[in-house]
Amino acid sequence: MAKAAPYFSTQTFAFLRALDANNSREWFLAHKPEYEQHVKLPFLRLIGDLDAPLKEISPHYVANPKPVGGSMFRIHRDTRFAADKTPYKPWAGASFYHQATRAVIRGGDADQGTMGRLDAPGFYLHIKPGDSFLGGGIWHPQPETLKRIRAYIVNNPASWKSATRSAAFKKAFGTLGGDSMKRVPLGYDPAHELIEDIKRKDYIASAALDDETLLAPDLPKRIIRQYQLASPLIDWLCGALDLDY
Repeated sequence: MAKAAPYFSTQTFAFLRALDANNSREWFLAHKPEYEQHVKLPFLRLIGDLDAPLKEISPHYVANPKPVGGSMFRIHRDTRFAADKTPYKPWAGASFYHQATRAVIRGGDADQGTMGRLDAPGFYLHIKPGDSFLGGGIWHPQPETLKRIRAYIVNNPASWKSATRSAAFKKAFGTLGGDSMKRVPLGYDPAHELIEDIKRKDYIASAALDDETLLAPDLPKRIIRQYQLASPLIDWLCGALDLDY
């Protein structure tokens, strides 16, 4: 039996480092074949290979390997409102989304605020030399979505603690990440045992991935193993938002 081929290589990291140092349209166009060969195509192959095992975690989640409109983010940055005007991202990312969001995602680029009307938790993968990570949860939800999550925490404290305080979850992800409010939201008891979670504006869990892991031929199994550990959080958030899991 032939040995499984790795998805990424040292050339993947070399390209992303070079792009970070030479972030211009002229440089990128001159090196676009390297991007296609060492970053985009292997990432799309990985995404395609993640779809079936991801559906074993939840049949409602999608890893879409379409080159346009799928899970992989565009390499182009949206610089319209950014102080940083460099045109390209020196990293690659993919969002594995709930199927209910498909109708409102435009362009498959969830990092550009394209989640439309419907918020849903998802799984994420980020590849950057020396700074790669994966995780899951919901990032920058809309105000109404945030209110529903907070109310669900208040009404279901035991299940929230079960989803985010287990030994396995804490070993894999530590504490939740993202932004939090400095003050207690209006209408909530400052003395509530979960007030720090109620103050959150994001509900995400993440874990670092070293470069050696990304070069492993069994990378999908390693990613899915981590997503299984994040699954209780995603499941709980789906329950808060009346989404199937």
